[in-house]
Amino acid sequence: MNLLTKKVDEAINYFEWKNENTGFRVLTDAALDTSDLSIYKKCIELADWRAKNPENNIQYSAKAKELANTICKIDFKQKPNNQLLFSAENISKEYKNNQFKLGPVSLEIMEGQLIGLVGENGNGKTTLLRMLAQDLAISGGKIRYHFTQPNQDLYALRTKLTYIPQRTPKWYGSVKENLKLTATHYGVSPNENEYIVLMWMIRFGLWNYRNYQWSKLSSGYKMRFELARTFLRNPKVLFLDEPLANLDILSQQLIIEDLKFLGKSLVNPLGIVLSSQQLYEVEKVSDDIIFLKEGLPSSFNKMKTEANTQNQNLIIEMEIENSRDELMSALEGVNCQQLKFSGNNYYIEMLDITVDDFLHLLLDKKIRIKYFRDISVSTRRFFNQ
Repeated sequence: MNLLTKKVDEAINYFEWKNENTGFRVLTDAALDTSDLSIYKKCIELADWRAKNPENNIQYSAKAKELANTICKIDFKQKPNNQLLFSAENISKEYKNNQFKLGPVSLEIMEGQLIGLVGENGNGKTTLLRMLAQDLAISGGKIRYHFTQPNQDLYALRTKLTYIPQRTPKWYGSVKENLKLTATHYGVSPNENEYIVLMWMIRFGLWNYRNYQWSKLSSGYKMRFELARTFLRNPKVLFLDEPLANLDILSQQLIIEDLKFLGKSLVNPLGIVLSSQQLYEVEKVSDDIIFLKEGLPSSFNKMKTEANTQNQNLIIEMEIENSRDELMSALEGVNCQQLKFSGNNYYIEMLDITVDDFLHLLLDKKIRIKYFRDISVSTRRFFNQ
C-alpha cells in the first residue's frame, strides 16, 4: 500500500465514522497530491453536489468512495521528503535607542514539521517570524535555506518563504477573482487556473463564499482566504503571526488541523512556524514549541527530554469549588514548592508525587474539581515563572 492509498483509506474511515467534513478534507488532500486535473474535476463536482445536497450523507459517502477508488488508480510516485528546509544559528536583532534585544535564537525546520512560537506580548515573536521570512534584517547570526537552487535570486527565495501577518490588508473583488489573479501571478497556466483555484477554495472551506467580498467575510474566513492564496504559491516554508487570533474554538481547531495535514503533503510538504497565544491547541499538533521571554528562547522538546531524564516536579493547573483554606488543609503533607492563585486557577508545583496520587488525594479530601491539567511538560509553566 503506497502512502496515497493510505491517505485515501484514512479519508474513507472518517466517512464511515460519520465525520464527513474531516473525511472530505483528507480526501481533497489526496486529490491535490495527484496533481491530476481529471481528479480535480471529479473532486470539484463532488463539492458542488454536496453544496446542493447538504443533508444527504448516505449518497455523499457513496460518491466520496467512488472518488477514492478513482484516486487509488493513479500511478502515484511520491517525492522524497524529510528535507531540511532552513537552519538559523544564533540569530539576533537589536535596535538603536531600544533596550530590547531578541536572541540569540537557533532552530531548524524539516519538511512536514510544525513549530509553535509562544510567549507574552512584546517578547519578540513577530520580530523572529519576520527575520526568518527575510522580511526584517538580522543583526547577527546566520540563516541558511536548504531548498534553494544555486544562484537563485531573492525574489525566487521569498516566493517560497511566505509570511502572513496578524492583520492582513483589505482586498477588492471576490474571493474567487483574487485567487485566480494570484494563481496567474505565480505562473499557473490558463487551462489549469480555474481548477486549481477551485480546489484550494474547497480545501479551505471557501466554496460557499467564492463570490463574497472582503467586507462580507468573518475573521476566520479571511484567514482561510489568506491560506488559500498562500498555498497557490506552493511555498516551502510558511510563517504565520497569530493566525488563531479572533477565531472561535472550532475555527481554531480546524485551522491548526488543516495546517498539520497540509504540511505533510505527499508531493509538496512544507515547514510551518506559527505564533499563537492558544498554547494547548498549538501543543497538540506541534513538533516543537519555542517559548520567548524577554527575547530569549526555551525549547519545549528540550524541556520534555529533561523531564524524561531527571525527576521532574509535578506542576498542576486547576480550578476548584472549595475554598483556599480547604485546599491548604488537603495539601498538608504534600511537598509543595510553589502555590499561586491567578484568576480562577491554582498553580501548584510539587515534589515526590505523581499525578495519579495527587488526583486520589484531592478526591479523598473531598476537593471538588472544575478543571485540572498537568502542565509539567507544557509551555504554560513558563508563564508562571
